[in-house]
This record gives sequence, C-alpha cells and structure tokens, in this order.
Amino acid sequence: MTDMTDCCTSTPCEIDKFRARQSKTLKVVLSINLGMFFLEFVAGLMATSTALLADSLDMLGDALVYGFSLYVVSRNDTWKAVSAVIKGGIMAIFGLFVLGQAVYKFLTPITPHFETIGLIGLVALMANSACLSMLWRHRAEDVNMRSVWLCSRNDIIANTSVLLAALGVWLTNSQWPDLFVGLGIAVLFLRSAFHVFQDASETFAAHKKSLNQTSGMFHSHPSG
Repeated sequence: MTDMTDCCTSTPCEIDKFRARQSKTLKVVLSINLGMFFLEFVAGLMATSTALLADSLDMLGDALVYGFSLYVVSRNDTWKAVSAVIKGGIMAIFGLFVLGQAVYKFLTPITPHFETIGLIGLVALMANSACLSMLWRHRAEDVNMRSVWLCSRNDIIANTSVLLAALGVWLTNSQWPDLFVGLGIAVLFLRSAFHVFQDASETFAAHKKSLNQTSGMFHSHPSG
C-alpha cells in the first residue's frame, strides 16, 4: 500500500506546490504596491513632486504587473510571454506619462516640499525592499517571475533616487533635482520595458521552435 505522505513526490504535485509558492508571494507584493501607490500619489500631489508622482505610478504599474503575473502563474510559457508583453507595454506607457509630467513642470516651475518627498520616499524604499527580498528566490524560475523581479529591483533604484531628490531640493531650494529624478525614473521605465519585451520575444521564439520540432517528429513517423 502506498504511503499517502509520498503523494507529493510526483512531478504534478511538486509543480502545484511550486505554483502555489509563486502565487502566495505575488499576492503579498501586489497588496504592498497597491497601498504604496495610493500613499505616494496623494503625497506627490500635496508636495508637487514629479519624483513622487513618478514613483507612485511605478507602484501602480507594478501592482498591475503582479496581477497579470498572478493570473498566468499556472499557465504555459506562451501565456507568460503574452503577460510579459502587456507588462512591458504598461512600463512604456508610464514612462511616457512621466516624461509628459516633467515637461509640464519644466514649463511651470514649482519648488516641491522636500520633507514630504524624503519621508514618503523612505517608506517606499522599506516597502520595496521587503518585496524584493520575497521575490529574490523566484527571479530565475521563468519569464513571468523574472519580469516581476525586474520590476521590484527597479523600484529600489527609483526609491533611492527619490531620496536623493529630496536631499537635492533641500540643498538647492529648487525643483531641478526633483525634475531630474522624475526623468531618470521615466528612462528606467522605458529601459525595463525594452528588456521585458526582449525576454518575451525569446520565450515566443523558443516555444515556436519547440512546436516545430514536435510537428517534425510526427511528420517523420507517419502512421500506416
């Protein structure tokens, strides 16, 4: 008689456990990013900070990214590649939006409140550090989780830049440090979008090659 405790030594059961771990992590980081989006967006408006607004949109983009990733975590590589393309598109859109905000601030200069920028930036850095630590072990599992990890890694860079913006505004009493950081985050969005598109393209190509090889095997062994 087979011991029931050995049921999860089978490949299907191990895959289910693997996907469950991914889903659990994605749900936690999704909740953190949604909460931080609302906090940073309101604070960015109050502080008239391009950097905080850019970082809040980064949080919203990541929340959408994690949502897509959660949806496809139990699906095949094609679905995961499609999700990665959508996530790359979201990053590109937010990057262009922040560029537009930077142009507006350039035309209508307002010195932001460095105290708010610094405080909220520090909270965001702590939140994203927690997310990155949770996603670290999943970073090389598949194209879906790699794109999620890239988003979280970029958040740490963006949060650190926001803190530097707060310091710069305090030292110079001008909007320029905040504006430059906002532009830098926009460039980071666009660069990440390119890499996610690249990963998705490679996954599509590998999947197509696999299908062609499978089809070739059937044709090379005709029945009859």
